[in-house]
Amino acid sequence: MQKKVLKVNPKDNVAVALVDLTQGETVTLGDLTYDIIKDTKAKHKFVTEDLAIGDEIIMYGVLVGKASQPIQEGEVITTENVKHQSAKVEGKTETTAWTAPNVDKWKDKTFMGYHREDGQVGTENVWLFFPLVFCENRNVEILKDVFEKELLFEKATKHQILLRSLINNSEAETVVEEDQNSRVFKNIDVKFITHQGGCGGIRQDAEALGRLLAGYVNNPNVAGATVLSLGCQNLQVQIFTDALQKISPNNKKPIIVYEQQKSGTVDEMLNGIIKDSYEAIKQANEIERKPAPISKLVLGLECGGSDGFSGISANPVLGQLSDLMAGIGGSTILSEFPELCGVEQELVNRCVNEDDAERFLQLMKDFEESVVAAGSGFDMNPSPGNIKDGLITDAMKSAGAAKKGGSSPINDVLDFTEYIKEPGLNLLCTPGNDVECTTALVGSGSNVVLFTTGLGTPTGNPVVPVVKISSNTSLSQRMPDIIDFNTGDVITGEKTIDEKAEELLEFIIEVASGEVKTKAAILNQNDFIPWRRGVSL
Repeated sequence: MQKKVLKVNPKDNVAVALVDLTQGETVTLGDLTYDIIKDTKAKHKFVTEDLAIGDEIIMYGVLVGKASQPIQEGEVITTENVKHQSAKVEGKTETTAWTAPNVDKWKDKTFMGYHREDGQVGTENVWLFFPLVFCENRNVEILKDVFEKELLFEKATKHQILLRSLINNSEAETVVEEDQNSRVFKNIDVKFITHQGGCGGIRQDAEALGRLLAGYVNNPNVAGATVLSLGCQNLQVQIFTDALQKISPNNKKPIIVYEQQKSGTVDEMLNGIIKDSYEAIKQANEIERKPAPISKLVLGLECGGSDGFSGISANPVLGQLSDLMAGIGGSTILSEFPELCGVEQELVNRCVNEDDAERFLQLMKDFEESVVAAGSGFDMNPSPGNIKDGLITDAMKSAGAAKKGGSSPINDVLDFTEYIKEPGLNLLCTPGNDVECTTALVGSGSNVVLFTTGLGTPTGNPVVPVVKISSNTSLSQRMPDIIDFNTGDVITGEKTIDEKAEELLEFIIEVASGEVKTKAAILNQNDFIPWRRGVSL
């Protein structure tokens, strides 16, 4: 029988409604009973003791808010009676001990990946086209149309067929699934990136974009790239090549660069790009999947469209998976710094060295100060959808979001565009925005991104599979076209967090081996939005 309520941490003075609770209903939590004061929807929280104005709200064992008006025991918390509050952190207070989980059954596991000369292993094999400046977006789009039509022989989509039937006043035809045999090349995908950066903003943003694109080229899922430059933009070719040289001093991947202001007519430039790129793609197609230890996986950990169940099902499952990867010798990257607000002390105490602890706090401080300077604050992070589904304050959202990082030591702290170099858990400074975060995780070396959601989001990426993980079964049933993996059976008590983490790792191995295509890939969801920290000039 499913439980009706849950207290996440013994220190908490709130409980989570696992099902809809009605006014006057009595619920049992351990040896205690509570009378529900007002109707409380599933995912929302009620207090387990009377609170006066200013009293602390504790959830996940940490401060997540303060009462802004008196709240009765059994009364639901809302944005009207609670305001954001988080604990202030000055530095490490202790070094957190950690016992690694038993990974005996995983240490010899392999996946079928694409081995690169630098020792990295890709889960995809992609030839990537991108511009250094938005002025070249049009040319990238032309190349995209040419290469996709000729290399993939794309059939009409079901939406094209629907419109065609409306135009012809006829019945819609049956959509034929893509036939892999219709592809010219079997071992290479061709993907295209466009963006709105590279010029017009501050030079620091152009340089950051250069580092981000260099990270994409260095990502193990990328076999090589065709780069388009106008010539006069802030993001000069030299800035990009210097960034790539810094990340990968011995880069052996083929990079084809064309600069329009040195290439004559558009037609002449495109002809040259098509000829040179085709030959390089043909060579990249000769790379085939081979066995690799799962320690070669670099898993980006992210959430978006979160709900009140995310922090007690999907995110803790990722946390247990992250701990398994740390025990195996693999790597995970936890991002979204605005969604770590309120749990800094725990994360600081898990940092292996003092420098990383100080750097994490400084990056958090600088980020928050920039947000305040823009007239906002981290407390404005929860979206209307988050609040509607029970995430009342940023600290509450953060405490649940941080569960994705498990409990293992933090081996490195990275700023935006820095490339991963340490195994185990890493922190990466990014916004909480879904696409900006995914974009950054891939630029820092993730070869699979794990994306938890309680409300649903179609976010994907052009070079890395993005696995969508639902926090509740209702979402997986309502939006099966975007959800890859469901953790709702943790909420119903049918499965434990440990069981779901092991199921998820098996699924990731299938995705990494090319045996399963993610829903985002099937939808051709190739999102790319670089984080711009500055203003336009």
